Amino acid sequence: MKSEPFEVSLADKQSIVLPEAPIKEFITNNHKRINVKATFERKSIDFYAALKKEKTGLFRIYFSKAKQKELGVFMNDYFELQVFEDTSKYGVDMSEELEAVLLSDYEAYTIFESLTPGRQRSIIYTISRYKSPQMRVDKALLLIENLKRGITDQKLWLKKH
Repeated sequence: MKSEPFEVSLADKQSIVLPEAPIKEFITNNHKRINVKATFERKSIDFYAALKKEKTGLFRIYFSKAKQKELGVFMNDYFELQVFEDTSKYGVDMSEELEAVLLSDYEAYTIFESLTPGRQRSIIYTISRYKSPQMRVDKALLLIENLKRGITDQKLWLKKH
């Protein structure tokens, strides 16, 4: 499932309000997460987003400053979005390093799989923010050791105990 491309602009510093017509099928089918392609002046980026319905009935997605900078858009720019069904397992792409660490430790993998989807995404984001592959491996190893110790507080995931 995918929408036709449609034009949007930033609603505020870090979000986009989506017009209902192009995403009607996603709303009807109760999709909570979507895959998004944003295009501006021959540059495009792909990312995953939570499709949030506000009390006002509007649908909004988070669009970080980092994504804005990567795409090259500013507050008054209009750019194109296209929305796709999220077919990923976790609602975000997992780094190869985290995947390898989890697959090498069955206990850690079992714990990870028992977590809520939101917690899983938090772990994936926590590890993927590191630029260096070696740093992602090191942090993933530390994080899964802490999970195996029963540490569930996100602030303590990357602390040595």
